[in-house]
Amino acid sequence: MRSLSVLLQQRLVNPVVRLAWRARLPIPGDALLETTGRRTGRPRRTPVCDGLDGDVFWLVSQRGRAADWVRNVMAEPRVRVKVEGGRGAAWRAGTARIVEADDPHARQRAIARGGLARRLCVSTSAVSDADPLTVRVDLDPL
Repeated sequence: MRSLSVLLQQRLVNPVVRLAWRARLPIPGDALLETTGRRTGRPRRTPVCDGLDGDVFWLVSQRGRAADWVRNVMAEPRVRVKVEGGRGAAWRAGTARIVEADDPHARQRAIARGGLARRLCVSTSAVSDADPLTVRVDLDPL
């Protein structure tokens, strides 16, 4: 059974973050990950922490391979990420892959070094870490 923190994340926090993005008022430190639903083939948007580092976007799944977005990535690795930038928010396409050899806690610390907003995002999402897993998205050239 899912923990209370996971349910709060999915039922309360994520809908608010999605609403903020739709209203063009993204929460600093947050980003959107768009995967393709493994059963439906439809786009699925999941709020994540902003892990942009040049042409790589780093993610840490709190629930490891049990997370729906990770299962979607395993079925179809082509994804898009949306990050608020200097000229507004823009989608970037890329290819995601699980990085088994990476330390997800060290990766969270690296993402958090990107500023206060990222630090807040990582610290709030890390509360529900059950089986963290690192995912790397190699973004297509601009």
